[in-house]
Amino acid sequence: MSLFRLIIQEIQHRKMNFLLGLSSVVVAVACLIAALTLLQADEIQTTFILEQKEKEVTQAGTELKDSMRKIMKGLGFNILVLPANQDLSEFHLTGVVSETMPEAYVKELAESKIVTVNHLLPMVAKKITWPEQKCDVILTGTRGEVPILHRALKKPLQQQVPKGSMVLGFQIQKKLGLSKGDEVQLMGKNFKVTQTYPERGTADDSTVWINLEEAQELLGMQNLVNAILALECNCAAEDRVAQIRDEIGKILPGTQIIERGPPALARAEARNKAHETAVASLEQEKASRIQMIERRADFAAVLVPLVVLGCGAWIGFLSLENVRRRATEIGILRAIGLRSSQVFGIFIIKALVIGVIGALIGYFLGYGIGIIWGNLPASVNPEAALFSGRWLLLSLVFAPVLAGLSSWIPALLAARQDPATILQEG
Repeated sequence: MSLFRLIIQEIQHRKMNFLLGLSSVVVAVACLIAALTLLQADEIQTTFILEQKEKEVTQAGTELKDSMRKIMKGLGFNILVLPANQDLSEFHLTGVVSETMPEAYVKELAESKIVTVNHLLPMVAKKITWPEQKCDVILTGTRGEVPILHRALKKPLQQQVPKGSMVLGFQIQKKLGLSKGDEVQLMGKNFKVTQTYPERGTADDSTVWINLEEAQELLGMQNLVNAILALECNCAAEDRVAQIRDEIGKILPGTQIIERGPPALARAEARNKAHETAVASLEQEKASRIQMIERRADFAAVLVPLVVLGCGAWIGFLSLENVRRRATEIGILRAIGLRSSQVFGIFIIKALVIGVIGALIGYFLGYGIGIIWGNLPASVNPEAALFSGRWLLLSLVFAPVLAGLSSWIPALLAARQDPATILQEG
């Protein structure tokens, strides 16, 4: 009788023993593969979640920068470079700068490597009584913005007032009944109204703008300015003003810098803080997901070996019990000429068969658990993402080895039994 036929008969006559052993291998392999598959699903899910959050944060950051740029531009000039001897209390009370500094200062700034501000605009401003109109106004002289030489040209926030032209604030044009195109005189000099501003609710409503050079001439302030206006960059530093003061102070030591901070800027800062919070949240989410995966991996590292050892012990027990119950049959087989190596082979090959079949069933059972419980995103194909030929090969090697080692001692005991002694006892 061939060894193969003996193994088939062994399986047929001991079906329950075979099924119990097979179940043990299936459980061991399924636990191993399910643990590996679920960990892989966690990693895929973590990568997907973090990518989505990163995209959201990046998009929010891009939108924030664009929004900040628009807000800052909409705010207009919010940094004032003032003469060192200007009384700030007076300035805050009147809104007008009474002291002067050289106009050349703006050129020094433009030719420097300054990075904290943009859009430099020198100006003179003085509260006067308009002689011809018997009206108090703030006369402001401006010129075109002075470009910062080491940067690309930017669209100006405020257009230059050409010589001979005048721009009127809302209250002035309303009070004097002037409109665009009218000819007027100011301190004996002829001007044409080229623009009138809508109501702003600030000192601008009582302001008259003319060309800087003409204003300097009318006010006797040749080559002097009262202030240099600028727009701060959206710097990352917490104390932006301190950074601006430090940088401009090194270039223009004889000046002082103040910031005009309207509510819109506070809202912009709040959005900056919100973006920083979103970035911090992304990092926290990343750390939390990694910690969760590590915890599950640690749990699997304890559970899977325990299950494997338990299943191995159960297979060994079943094999030993099978050998004990079949002692008489083994004695008869040995008496009719079956060698001990063949008896050993019956039990070991049976164990290997259990291992191979159990590996296939256990792998696809564990794989199915991973698909069902993996909770992968809808955009990911779980069957393709979680299938692993490497793990299938691992199962086909691991399970037969586990079953073979568990049955080794019972098979060895069966092969070493003396047929004469067994038959006498039987």
